[in-house]
Amino acid sequence: MDSETKPARINLKEPKWDQSTYLGRAFHFFTVTNPVNLLLSSKQLDDAKALLQQYSEYKEPAGTTEEQLWTAKYRYDSAFHPDTKEKMTLIGRMSAQVPMNMTITGCMLTFYRTTPAVLFWQWINQSFNAIVNYTNRSGDSPIPVNTLLASYLMATGGAVSTALVLNSQVKKLPKIVGRYVPFAAVAAANCINIPMMRQREIQNGIPVFDVNGNRLGDSKIAAKYSIFQVVVSRIGMALPGMAIPPLLMVRLEKGSFLKRFPVMNAPIQVGLVGLCLVFATPLCCALFPQKSSLSVGALEPGLRKRIREIDVDIERVYFNKGL
Repeated sequence: MDSETKPARINLKEPKWDQSTYLGRAFHFFTVTNPVNLLLSSKQLDDAKALLQQYSEYKEPAGTTEEQLWTAKYRYDSAFHPDTKEKMTLIGRMSAQVPMNMTITGCMLTFYRTTPAVLFWQWINQSFNAIVNYTNRSGDSPIPVNTLLASYLMATGGAVSTALVLNSQVKKLPKIVGRYVPFAAVAAANCINIPMMRQREIQNGIPVFDVNGNRLGDSKIAAKYSIFQVVVSRIGMALPGMAIPPLLMVRLEKGSFLKRFPVMNAPIQVGLVGLCLVFATPLCCALFPQKSSLSVGALEPGLRKRIREIDVDIERVYFNKGL
């Protein structure tokens, strides 16, 4: 063997695990959504970005190991937007989903009986969701402030209205039914919040690329496809944490512990939700590939024609669906 032969370079533009399989995507998102990533300092994140840049230019420090490169990649992926390359807002990162959602969801499930409590916690939840949806949008186009404000108001209004209407309808039904009102409101809000916060993508399209990463144009069809997948993932993400704890709490409330220590109701709910979210967040993010794709034939006629003019052999386009 030639002593001058250099080891093969790692493709750090792609995840470590095979993204064509659900298991590979699950491993990927368990790493990206790990709440421990929130503890990384700004310097650690910038150092990870710098190492990846050095590696791409064949200028990495001597002795850099494969493990160090993968660690840098996943630190980078957890904090930087894949399209804009900007550092994302801390609470908007997917690694913040578990600690933020376990607190908010736990409180929604605990304080659901009165109108002021419903209004407050649905407002808090949709405010958080608006930040997450904007932070994890697809594409690199800026969103005007008036669009953000209108989207936020419509999403919050939809969630609060759904919760109040359902609360008024279930008062005569078994208590357990009322506990699922927050989930119904959250599911309805996701169907409003995500499309509204990403409506600019629906109007203008999102960037689509060939297999080598060359930009081919913008597609509205790809945008709608992406948003649908994200809505499904988010509802699935919320389901275990909002469906399982109410069943357990009904049983716990019949026992003596919560009767003696009612103040523990909220902490127990928060803990149960957190336990569900630790698994639900990465597993539901993994339902669809982050780098999604469509056949050229499914695109808009104009874009399809332009792609055929560039290269008649291109059969699929690829795009970041957002999270």
